[in-house]
Amino acid sequence: MSQLERTPKDVARQSSIFIGVMGAVLTFAVLWLTEAFELWAVAILVGVFLEEISYFVIYRAVEKFIDHRIKILYKTISKLKGGDEQSIKMDEDVVEIANQDVMEWAEDQIKEITLLRETDSFRKDFIGNLAHELKTPLFNIQGFILTLLELGLDDPEINRKFLSKAEKNIDRMTGLLEDLDSISKIESGVLTIDPEPVNIVELSNDIADNLERKANDANVNLKVKNTEDFTVICDPQKIEQVLSNLLVNSINYGKNGGKTRVRFYDMGEVVLVEVADDGIGIREDDLIRIYERFYRVDKSRSRHAGGSGLGLSIVKHIVEAHGGNLHVRSTFGEGTTFSFTLKKV
Repeated sequence: MSQLERTPKDVARQSSIFIGVMGAVLTFAVLWLTEAFELWAVAILVGVFLEEISYFVIYRAVEKFIDHRIKILYKTISKLKGGDEQSIKMDEDVVEIANQDVMEWAEDQIKEITLLRETDSFRKDFIGNLAHELKTPLFNIQGFILTLLELGLDDPEINRKFLSKAEKNIDRMTGLLEDLDSISKIESGVLTIDPEPVNIVELSNDIADNLERKANDANVNLKVKNTEDFTVICDPQKIEQVLSNLLVNSINYGKNGGKTRVRFYDMGEVVLVEVADDGIGIREDDLIRIYERFYRVDKSRSRHAGGSGLGLSIVKHIVEAHGGNLHVRSTFGEGTTFSFTLKKV
C-alpha cells in the first residue's frame, strides 16, 4: 500500500507499531546495560503495551482532528442547510474522498457560474433586441403622425397613405407582443396542447391559400405537394402557427422566381412534414443559432421583411410539445428545408 493510499486507521496502527518497537528496543538496551537480560520478556510486554496505548491515543487524536476538519469542509461546500453531517470512517481514505467531493463541488460551481454568465449575457441581448424591435415601429408611427400633423391633414391621399403605413407598424408591434406572450407561456408551461385528429394536408393547403397573395408579391411559387391525405394527432391552431411561421420565412428569404414546397412522408407511426425552398439558404455558422430568440440570419433583409425574430423559437417549442423533432438542412445560396414529425392517428 502506497503512502497516498493509507487510511487514518493505517496511519494510527503503523505509528503505534513504530512506538511499540522503539519501546521494546529501549527496554532491551536498559536490561542489557543493567545485566538483567534474563528479563527479556518484560521488553516484549513493554513494546506490546506501548503499541496498544499509542494506537488508542493516536487513533482518537487523528479521528478527532480529521472529523473536525472534514465537517468544517463539508459545511463550506454543502448546499443544504441543516442536512445530515458527513460521517467519518477511519478505515477509508477520507482525505481522498473529501478531495473528490471538493473537486465535484468546484466543477458544479464553475458550471453554475458559467450558466449565470450566459444567462446574464442572454438577458442583456434579449432586452437590447426587444427594445430595438419595439423602437423601430414606434419611431415609424411617430414619424407618420408628425408628418400628418405638420403637412398632410388636409390631403386625403396623404392621410390614407401615412395612416396605412402606421397601421402596418402597429400590426408588427402586435405580432411581436403576441409572439412574446406565446413563447413566455410555452416556456413557463402555461400554454396547453389540445390534440385532436387533423388532416395535415388539408390544413397545409388552407395555410398556403391564405399566404398565396404574399407569395405572389414576393414572386415565389408556393405549392403543397400531396398524393394522399394524412391524419395526425395535433393541436390544429398550434400546428397552423408552426406551418405559417415556416412558410412565411420561406417566402421572406426566397429568391425572385423561386419556389417553396410542402411535402409529406409516411414514416410508419409518424408523418414527416417538410417545408423546402430554393432561397438564400443559411450559413453553417448560423444553423446552430437559428432557434435563439431575436437571432437573424440576414439582419438587413429580416428588418425589411418584418417579423418578430421569435418565430423559429416558438416553432421548436410547439413541435417538441407535440412529441416531435424539428430539423433543418440548408446550403447557403441554394435553399433550406425544415422538417418535423407528427404522430399519425
